[in-house]
Amino acid sequence: MDKKSRKISKKLFNKYRLIIVNEDTFEERFSFTLSRLNVYVFGGIFVIILIVLTTFLIAFTPLREYIPGYSSTALKKKATKLTYELDSLQNAYQLNNTKLDAITKILMGEVEYKSYEEHVDSVMNEIQKTNPKELYASAADSLFRQKIENEDKYDVSLSLNNNIGIALFAPTSGTITNSFNSEEEHYAVDIAVKENTPIKAIADGTVIFSEWSVDTGFVIIIDHGSSLLSVFKHNSQLYKSQGELVKMGEVIATAGSTGHLSTGPHLHFELWYNGYPLDPTEFMDFE
Repeated sequence: MDKKSRKISKKLFNKYRLIIVNEDTFEERFSFTLSRLNVYVFGGIFVIILIVLTTFLIAFTPLREYIPGYSSTALKKKATKLTYELDSLQNAYQLNNTKLDAITKILMGEVEYKSYEEHVDSVMNEIQKTNPKELYASAADSLFRQKIENEDKYDVSLSLNNNIGIALFAPTSGTITNSFNSEEEHYAVDIAVKENTPIKAIADGTVIFSEWSVDTGFVIIIDHGSSLLSVFKHNSQLYKSQGELVKMGEVIATAGSTGHLSTGPHLHFELWYNGYPLDPTEFMDFE
């Protein structure tokens, strides 16, 4: 061992005595012997224990939430749940927009109602292809079904009244110049009125469309719930915007003669239930 190594070894193993005494009486209270090697060993062990305890606290206790960059498990679960809910809401929103666009196109005349009927007929044809044995019912069940079908068959007004449970308010009074005629694809009644005659809501509802159309002028559509829609075309002015709530009898527009298809001041009024057009004269009096 050279001189330098012996010098280092001597420094590491030299003993030093640490004494703690009473300052007033100089009485020795506590003492112990140390070397530099002891200090290095104890210091290293203390640092290792401190690192292990800190790691344990961060990994396995809620204290890690107070350290920047760490988030709680509950917060992560809540964020994940909100993400799924947001995705579901977006899908529902897109679905509702798609349905609204389809209804709007039918009511605005961009899609013929006949095509809708053809689609329904195609669905019915597929149903008729089903194996009759799979739909077999007992004689008593068949008689009961036939009885119910005969009582309610094609009774749209009964279904409408049962679902809504309210009387409908006539939007205006006047002379009907063009009646409802499904064969000619005129799914409305045209009521001759003076220019700027107030047009009123037939029931409580929400405005789902309030815009200008080249063919039908100012158009407003109201959703009354229970699959009932009312449509007002050729207005001179609209008083309600999309998304607004309306009450029965509240003025929503004024009659006019706007749009290329209009031949004079009148109200073109449509009533739709569950995707099917209804004759408004069966539910209200325009005289």
